[in-house]
Amino acid sequence: MNTLFKIRVIIVFYMVALVVAGASAFPVEWELDVLCSICNINPESLAGMGDGTVQSVFSWIYGVKLGITETNDKYPYLAYGFDWLAFAHLVIAALFVGPYRDPVKNKWIIYWAMFACISIFPLAFICGPIRQIPFIWTLVDCSFGFFGIMPLLLCARLIKQYESELSKN
Repeated sequence: MNTLFKIRVIIVFYMVALVVAGASAFPVEWELDVLCSICNINPESLAGMGDGTVQSVFSWIYGVKLGITETNDKYPYLAYGFDWLAFAHLVIAALFVGPYRDPVKNKWIIYWAMFACISIFPLAFICGPIRQIPFIWTLVDCSFGFFGIMPLLLCARLIKQYESELSKN
């Protein structure tokens, strides 16, 4: 496999991941219903769990489910924020067409995306407590930045390699 092909595979993977993550913001109420059903998260099961981290996370998830359901019933226009979240993911995915076509000329997009991944950490650690997000869920949010930057670091390294290959020719 040549270097350009490897770069493009990583970029396509990243674009698909962004599209999937973005599309998952549209049906959030349904997703929470499915999650609570699969994990048997309901008032009766929560009462029988006792105290602990799992119980507190499940209680929080159930509270989020109730909040989303009630909000969608009473104020459906607030779900428009989830639509914009999804849209932002789709637009960001489209941005990667640039480095797909010309990785050297558009490597700044890869570096910008790495900056975005790193920026997840201060956002999660500052806004999480303000919004009463459980600490364990803050770590889940941070995992998107941690795992998101991994392919980008590899891509940046491959772009440097590709740039070097081009200069030799």
